[in-house]
Amino acid sequence: PWPSRCCDRPAMKHALVIGASRGIGLELVRQYRAEGTAVTATARDDAGLARLADLGAKALRLDVATAAGCSGLAWQIDGEAFDAVWLVAGVYGPRSTGLQPPTDDEFDAVMHTNVLAAMRLLPQVAEALAPGARLAVLSSLMGSIGLRSASSGWLYRASKAALNSVLKDASLALAGRATCIAVHPGWVQTDMGGAAAPLTVPRSAADLRATLARLTPADNGGFFNHDGQPLAW
Repeated sequence: PWPSRCCDRPAMKHALVIGASRGIGLELVRQYRAEGTAVTATARDDAGLARLADLGAKALRLDVATAAGCSGLAWQIDGEAFDAVWLVAGVYGPRSTGLQPPTDDEFDAVMHTNVLAAMRLLPQVAEALAPGARLAVLSSLMGSIGLRSASSGWLYRASKAALNSVLKDASLALAGRATCIAVHPGWVQTDMGGAAAPLTVPRSAADLRATLARLTPADNGGFFNHDGQPLAW
């Protein structure tokens, strides 16, 4: 199902996956559970919670787009010690091809989900990290300013650039406690990526897990491709 080389490292004891109802988040849960790692994972609806429970994960209800939803995470993970943390939840927003201004509602939906949620959740997660934990936010190559060569989806690009900034600040605040990175999952065959994408969901998830597992404290605050190659901010 995924290449064995991706699992050639010490197994994590407990992983937290935020935004795991489908796609990459759900596949991360599936792969961690297959290797025997305990997993706590979040979804915002009953169907997503059922899929997580079927995989043997501890399923928590969480809507990252709301203040009330985010504030409810802390008590649900109180006392936990996560070795691996993934913040996966995100939305694309309007499929713009040029400089079409987003509406207020579009801007709020994308920025609340992709940026504000991280700023609300990371402080809570920080209190539930095992010593030497690794934490990753699912960013995008589209959020890179240095590598940018197109302007399509500029609201999504802006949100991921902002998420990268949030991650960098978190890495400074948590230095010595956790290794924190932003990571590009690749162009993946998800609902967002579409069927024409070159990477399957299992391949991307396996690469992401392997990249997180190989991290050292020197990687703290970095931006990486799914296969572990450093990316320009």
